[in-house]
Amino acid sequence: MTLTTRIVLLILLALAPALVIQGYNEYALRASRDEAVRADTVATARAVADDLAQVADTVRQSLDLVARDPRVLALDPAACTDYLRGAATDLPHLNLLALTRPDGTVVCNSIGSPPGSYSNAGRAYHRAAMAKSGFAMGGYARGVATGKDSVHFAKPLPGPDGAVASVLVAAVDLDWLSLHLQKDLRLPSTTLTVADPDKVIMIRRPDGQEWVGKPIPGERQKILAERGEGVRVDLGIDGRERVLANATPKGPAAGVWVTVGRDRDVAFADVDAATRRGLVLIGLGVLLALGAALLAARFFIRRPFDRLLRAAAAWREGDLSARIGMTRGDEFGRLGHKLDGMAASLQRNEADLRDEITRGREMQERQVTLLHELNHRVKNTLATVQALARQASRGGEAPGERLEARILALSKTHDLLTREDWSGAPLHEVLEGEIGPYRDGPDRFAVDGPHIDLPARHVLSLGMTIHELVTNAAKHGALSVEDGTVCITWRTTVDDVGARRLCLDWVEEGTPSGGAPGRPGFGSRLIRASVERELDGRVALDMGAMGLRCTLDVPLAASAGMLEPHRSSAAH
Repeated sequence: MTLTTRIVLLILLALAPALVIQGYNEYALRASRDEAVRADTVATARAVADDLAQVADTVRQSLDLVARDPRVLALDPAACTDYLRGAATDLPHLNLLALTRPDGTVVCNSIGSPPGSYSNAGRAYHRAAMAKSGFAMGGYARGVATGKDSVHFAKPLPGPDGAVASVLVAAVDLDWLSLHLQKDLRLPSTTLTVADPDKVIMIRRPDGQEWVGKPIPGERQKILAERGEGVRVDLGIDGRERVLANATPKGPAAGVWVTVGRDRDVAFADVDAATRRGLVLIGLGVLLALGAALLAARFFIRRPFDRLLRAAAAWREGDLSARIGMTRGDEFGRLGHKLDGMAASLQRNEADLRDEITRGREMQERQVTLLHELNHRVKNTLATVQALARQASRGGEAPGERLEARILALSKTHDLLTREDWSGAPLHEVLEGEIGPYRDGPDRFAVDGPHIDLPARHVLSLGMTIHELVTNAAKHGALSVEDGTVCITWRTTVDDVGARRLCLDWVEEGTPSGGAPGRPGFGSRLIRASVERELDGRVALDMGAMGLRCTLDVPLAASAGMLEPHRSSAAH
């Protein structure tokens, strides 16, 4: 075997560990990206399913409100039509509000159809609502009265004898629902398919019009039946290879299937580009090494050759920090110098690639977490503001002023949490933020208690509770007179199961006679909703001879999760 052949083989042997490492890094990068894409696809599908369940719950709440109106309960076609028309105007996502008899015959609807002009008796949602005497969701349907693609919800209304006297129906516009769910997709290349329990497509993005109203292809239905919820790589219904994730909502929409698809080519585009660049660089490195080897093939010197062999052996074991270290100026010296440079470059590339993989994974995980946190925080805030605005719109004393004050209190609490990165806040800062504007004298407030760090949900709920107490005191209670005082004390206790609890007492003294409201108002309901429903605590309100005494007892353990939305219906 000639010297040239030996040197060429030696160079190839020296490059082998680097190529293996490069290949392994490529495999690790692709595996990491595949795992991240799968996780993101599953999270997106779950977010869409949760959003769909929330839409169903919102429709249920809307029907609950409509069902309370006497014109609906009286089954008066003319009065009912006027009321439903006005209600539908305030609910732009609905195509139709209708009231039917138990046999499905229409009594009235929001578009003014004559009584008895059509019947819902054959509709799945009507049959389901009558069968279980409760709120039910249907599947894809083309509205009889509207002619629009819709998904219907039905709520039976009992008569005086307890039997079903009528059925209230809401038709949600599928075009609106499609746009509403699109915000959860985030990436333009992501596809969304929502199918009803009969596997008929209700929503398809982005190529919706081609598929809406058609059943899922038979082989896809078989896959859904066999695999259920989960993630896989497969061809979508449009024939493109995608990472597909299936999820089903909870509640009335439990029979609906949500499928989210991420285009695999788009998801791996940057990885493929990096692979091509790596192959080009490796090819150039190989060519450079072989050129240097051919120049050194004219001479055979044992000592530098042995040094080359030792370095090659170290590289083969994966130690790219090994160097040949020859300083002589002949062919072997130049070859050794070039190989050292190549090893250093590969070592840097390996370190850079590992760092890039780590940074990419951390950035993606942080992005997903922040997006979900922002999504749920915005939902929570908007739900609370919606409840306050709904109460203000019903009238009451200075509704606009009270609404502005409550929203300002909510804003101050959000500012406090933002400063603490939404990890919580000290109880005394929450108290000071609410009572500070009312300290018009050194003895107005007596505040005493240990330092307690509250979870974020406790900060929001207790902030609203303290705001209601202090504004009520300023309007009706001890703060409405010059010599009135408020004593705020708190302590921690341990219940029977060893869990820590917060006990807070609000005691007013010097309240003017007759200063308290005659009956519980929205503020009292908001306090009970914030403490009892949001925090699973207890509230005791007592108007004694000296003034109001309020005792709060709540568990201090964090709730099920920071990402769980607040139950705004508690304040209705």
